[in-house]
Amino acid sequence: MKLAILSDTHDNIWMLDKVGAQLSQVKVLLHCGDICSPFMIPRLAQTADNRPVHIVWGNNDGDKRLLMVQAEKTRNIQIHGELAELVLDGVKIAVNHYPEIGRALAHSGQYDLVCYGHDHSAHEEKIGDTLLLNPGEVMGLMGRRTMAIYDTRKKELTWVELD
Repeated sequence: MKLAILSDTHDNIWMLDKVGAQLSQVKVLLHCGDICSPFMIPRLAQTADNRPVHIVWGNNDGDKRLLMVQAEKTRNIQIHGELAELVLDGVKIAVNHYPEIGRALAHSGQYDLVCYGHDHSAHEEKIGDTLLLNPGEVMGLMGRRTMAIYDTRKKELTWVELD
């Protein structure tokens, strides 16, 4: 199974549209926070095209109540709060927004894949048997717009440039 992992969209609907073009083989999307505005939830649901989307809160996700209301109107979006713990295709996954929490989760050895965002920097690192991953940013604040695709069967990561 292929997972799309993205973070820090920060209301950039134009770049979110480019994410949609990368999803042909993807079964599930993971979002590491900072979607920001409630109007992004239906847009993300549409981009995902009925694929499940798992989201965690970021520090810039403003109106959390309305974000939840918008998510409840979709069939495919689930907001987990500060931390998502998932098992997808036998792979144990933790998703949060912050690098320091992600690093601690990776060091725990309880997960195969730990994803985080926040600092807008694409990063991958093996800690024991755990892959620690920041997919970078969709927004483009730092100039490089990236996401990652993880193959749960092959345990392989592919970087995707969105520009």
